[in-house]
Amino acid sequence: MLLTRIKGPRDLDRLSPDQLNQLATEIRSFLVDAVSKTGGHLGPNLGVVELTIALHRVFESPKDKILFDTGHQAYVHKLLTGRQDFTGLRTKGGLSGYPSRAESDHDVIENSHASTVLGWADGFAKANQVLRREDHHVAAVIGDGALTGGMAWEALNNIAAAKDRPLVIVVNDNERSYGPTIGGLADHLATLRTTDGYERFLARGKDILERTPVVGKPLYETLHGAKKGLKDFIAPQGMFEDLGLKYIGPIDGHDIEALESALTRAKRFSGPVIVHCLTQKGRGYTPALEHEADRFHAVGVIHPDTGLPVKTAAASWTSVFADEMVRIGHERPDVVGITAAMLHPVGLNKFAEAFPDRIYDVGIAEQHGATSAAGLASGGVHPVFAVYATFLNRAFDQVLMDVALHKCGVTFVLDRAGVTGDDGASHNGMWDMSILQVVPGLRLAAPRDAEQLRAQLREAVEVKDAPTVVRFSKGVVGPAVPAVGRIGGMDLLREPSPEVDRPDVLVVSVGAFAPMCLEVADLLDKQGISSTVVDPRWVKPVDEALAPLAERHRVVITVEDNGRAGGVGSAVSQALRDAGVDVPLRDFGIPQRFLDHALRKEILAEIGLTAPDIARQVTGLVAKLDGRYEDEPAATVD
Repeated sequence: MLLTRIKGPRDLDRLSPDQLNQLATEIRSFLVDAVSKTGGHLGPNLGVVELTIALHRVFESPKDKILFDTGHQAYVHKLLTGRQDFTGLRTKGGLSGYPSRAESDHDVIENSHASTVLGWADGFAKANQVLRREDHHVAAVIGDGALTGGMAWEALNNIAAAKDRPLVIVVNDNERSYGPTIGGLADHLATLRTTDGYERFLARGKDILERTPVVGKPLYETLHGAKKGLKDFIAPQGMFEDLGLKYIGPIDGHDIEALESALTRAKRFSGPVIVHCLTQKGRGYTPALEHEADRFHAVGVIHPDTGLPVKTAAASWTSVFADEMVRIGHERPDVVGITAAMLHPVGLNKFAEAFPDRIYDVGIAEQHGATSAAGLASGGVHPVFAVYATFLNRAFDQVLMDVALHKCGVTFVLDRAGVTGDDGASHNGMWDMSILQVVPGLRLAAPRDAEQLRAQLREAVEVKDAPTVVRFSKGVVGPAVPAVGRIGGMDLLREPSPEVDRPDVLVVSVGAFAPMCLEVADLLDKQGISSTVVDPRWVKPVDEALAPLAERHRVVITVEDNGRAGGVGSAVSQALRDAGVDVPLRDFGIPQRFLDHALRKEILAEIGLTAPDIARQVTGLVAKLDGRYEDEPAATVD
């Protein structure tokens, strides 16, 4: 196999055109076989095989910087830079599913959020200019979906202003982000795709020119890189060139020779250039091409021949939300849905099918989505903006100043909240309950099970004068956790024996951690430590009944799937201080550090968010209160 002989990018230099095409075929076979066993981003990588080969043939990584937006299409890049053991892809100790600086000098940007690569590229190009590194180049690969993000256009505005600063922008145009790309930019790119007059014009003259001695080939390349006048006469590339960006394309993104020619010309140019490449997401794998929703953007473990899941998926948090949104939509004609290019991943596809005139896909533009939602709310409807928890970080200012300041009734539904695991640091939704604590008037719900998700979503959309947030975890929704009573607005999940005058521990359970918190209570009970377990349901604002309840206990602990800094534990602690309740409090949550990729359960074990870990620490805390100090052995928890 040719692939096993590729230990680094320069090994590509000695391959013939036929061998390069053979290598592309081998890479696709490798990806289908490897990713079907582990799960991962399959469709995007199948679409960039030839493009990645051409990039590494033309540019000299790591001296030249090859940057990938988001990075979910970097598997081919990993293969060509010496990383061909995919057996542990996205698992603890194995390859990251994104570029990783810890893995290779060829990886420049860690796994990040979309639409950022042009800002990175602008910075690298400026650094090259300041340090007079004229032999260093920057190539940034960005998808047409990511170009819908505002950050990309902010960067383009700066890039285009420097006519003498070399920078190659490769637009990987597959008409999709997760699903089909939408919006005005998508329409413009579609026009460029379908207006082939310029390429036909060149193709007709190519053979004649290349047979012309001495000047033929240079003249052809000059025409292929022609300036705005000729191009505007034949095809509408003007939008990019009006920005001051030279444009090459459209190029067949699966023709290595054509790609190399275009990238070489772009590399030689002394200013910013856009190379527009047409690729096919999922190329070479029929099950992906036939999967209209997202062309296997991300898959679990699948059968490589059929593309079907190996295991039948149980009901997920996302599916519960999806079904309830449809029910609410039938009852409430004023409820509309908003997604940021993630219709299927966040479960709004069912709502879109039922109410096609009440769904808005804003593209990868969370900031715009939040402000547009404020406008919708002010206009008399109730928008539900469903987004991954980690992506709401990008719209914080809009939540604060556009939605909350104006007291707009907007519901944000945060999918993949807390530790998500295999996608790594940037995709853990561990920030939302911290950053949203500072938003005046905002109300935040953390459902513990499917029944509560349905109930709290309905409660959220009834609020007309403030933003509401409903957040839930990734994956399978757990069993129902029934309440045994109500204290204020909180659900009582467990109460101590009636004969206990003052219980030892009040456990404040947040969201999906309810089963674990009940397990903690069981373990404490075996040590003779009494406890009460409550689910606040709405964790912001802190329920007024919590302080008097805490005062009747010796110790309070909070358990949340969120960063400890500024999270629910901090809010509860402040509420107790404000109420004059002087009870020891211990907050259990995610430490404020970027977590490496691994299974969710492995990460929770690593950071001590398991029932035995928590019970052990609480047992020690109670022992201190009982006068058994550190020099005396505390009771152990099995």
